[in-house]
Amino acid sequence: MGFFTGRITFSRYRVEGHAPEMFGLEHLDRLAEYQAGQSRLASADGIEVGWNAGDHIFDNNFDLAKNVVDDMLRFSLRIDQEKLPSDLLRAYYEMDLKALSANNPSGLPSARQKREAKEGARDRLEQEAKDGRYRKRKTIEVVWDRLSNELYFGTTSAAQVDRLLVLFRNTFNVGFEAITAGKRAFDVAELNQATRHVDDATPSAFVPGITPEGVAWIVDERSRDFLGNEFLLWLWYLAEAETDTIKLMDNSEATFMLARTLQLDCPRGQTGNETINSEGPTRLPEARRAIQSGKLPRKVGLTLVRHGVQYDMTIVAETLSITGLKIPVPEEDNDRARMEARAQQIRDLIETLDLMFDAFGRRRFSGEWTRELLGIQKWLNRDEPRRMSA
Repeated sequence: MGFFTGRITFSRYRVEGHAPEMFGLEHLDRLAEYQAGQSRLASADGIEVGWNAGDHIFDNNFDLAKNVVDDMLRFSLRIDQEKLPSDLLRAYYEMDLKALSANNPSGLPSARQKREAKEGARDRLEQEAKDGRYRKRKTIEVVWDRLSNELYFGTTSAAQVDRLLVLFRNTFNVGFEAITAGKRAFDVAELNQATRHVDDATPSAFVPGITPEGVAWIVDERSRDFLGNEFLLWLWYLAEAETDTIKLMDNSEATFMLARTLQLDCPRGQTGNETINSEGPTRLPEARRAIQSGKLPRKVGLTLVRHGVQYDMTIVAETLSITGLKIPVPEEDNDRARMEARAQQIRDLIETLDLMFDAFGRRRFSGEWTRELLGIQKWLNRDEPRRMSA
């Protein structure tokens, strides 16, 4: 599974209720009850989903040694969909239509013959599909971390999350909710009894007269996920104007660099989006002009170093989802030890990102933000840095 080998893409969800005391055979039996290919959950669009044990697309062998690693339950969501080939459907239609209209005096098919040919072609394809020849299958990895009671889902697709939620609720009788930038801000504010500040938050006027009161890509007025966009812009400001090292709440430090990719979007929904790929995208003139015009970062490539470990990834602003995460290969001697070390690396990365976002939140919802915002406005308003021309 990719969570334990190679690069990782995932979004985070908080499981409802209390975390299990431990993962055991009970959980594996529940997964097996809804395993792919046997007990499948079908949706209105004809797509079927079920659980997969993870070794390959037909693996339904759930096993404690394989599927439970360092208090993490690992498995996959398998998605089955019938995809009737459109070119074959058209070929059958043309063949049937030609046969039906062969004796027409005009040489042209009638409307009734067209309907019959279309129905006949579809019936033929559906009969062929019964043996599974046109079924497309794919798996998406899932990890349930008992220590944090969070679910990590190996995609950022909202459509697949809906399928996961239904099947997960049917299997374990609990649901989950996304851990987005706004939700994370509320969680931290609740610990500090300051949720009112998050409730009252509106988008910061980084470019006075241009920054709107709302954000086009966030349609729910109750959402505070625009704080994720502000978080990424704040990191950009820190790296260029102050420091690339953040002091965290546990007295450790995280060093960061914005690198490889940058996606910006107009919060008014008027001037479109812009994607820049470069070793240092935030240092390019077009990136500065984009934010000076009021655009906000939606995604950014990020390199983090904490406790001597380097992580490379792309972070999505509103959801705090991670794509293309690269983690150093553990140096342990055997496969099991490497998997357990990998599990801890994932936890360490999530802790680091949470602590960095919390550092932003402490400034954003304190008396310091007025001064900080003024500094960001001055930084955005200045001319191209001389060092760029040099």
